[in-house]
Order: sequence, then C-alpha cells, then structure tokens
Amino acid sequence: MFLDLNFSKLLVLGVIALVVFGPDRLPGLAAQAGRLLRELRRMAEGATSELQESLGPEFSQFDIADLNPKTFVRKHLLDEVMGDGSLVGGAAAAGNGHSHPAASGAPLLSPGERPPYDSEAT
Repeated sequence: MFLDLNFSKLLVLGVIALVVFGPDRLPGLAAQAGRLLRELRRMAEGATSELQESLGPEFSQFDIADLNPKTFVRKHLLDEVMGDGSLVGGAAAAGNGHSHPAASGAPLLSPGERPPYDSEAT
C-alpha cells in the first residue's frame, strides 16, 4: 500500500486538514489535488508514449515496466522459456520463482560435505 496508509491514518490526516484549512477551503483543495494528480498521470503517459515513439518500430514489443529491476531479473533470468515450453535453469513455472536444487538437477551435498570451490571464479 502506498506509504503504508490505512483507514485510521487517512482519517487522522483528514481531521488535521479540516482543522488547518477549514471546512470552506477543503473541498477546493481536494478538487485542486485531484486535478494535479490527473495532470501528472497524463504527463507520465505522454512521456511513456513519446519514448516508445522515439525508439522506433524495432522496439515495438518494448515495455517500460521491463526496466524495473525485479521485472527485468524475473523476465530474463528466471522465466526464460525454451522453444519446447520448458524453463531454462530449472526455474519453477508457478510459485515465487525459486526452485529447489533437486528440481534443477543440481547434485545434493551429503551432510558435512563441502561445496566445490573454483578459485578462478572469485
């Protein structure tokens, strides 16, 4: 939820706004805030469409939401699908994107066994 606002916090903010601005000016300020949010949303949509137009037709499948790091990692590392529909890397198709080591074909270590160490990889 945005800024962790629940009903009680919104109610307290409303009472504070009523006391500070008064009942005469509060409806006008609420309308002005609504217009401001509508204008900001319109500007964000305009910037998004302008960016997509300027990228050209070769990026027609490009989605701005893919720039979010979580979405980028999920799309390009965890959910890469091969041609036959199976997932690359053993990522689970359903769930939270984590797979169990046994499901991915990785050998399990016995108790007390140390994992392999590659000195060139670190």
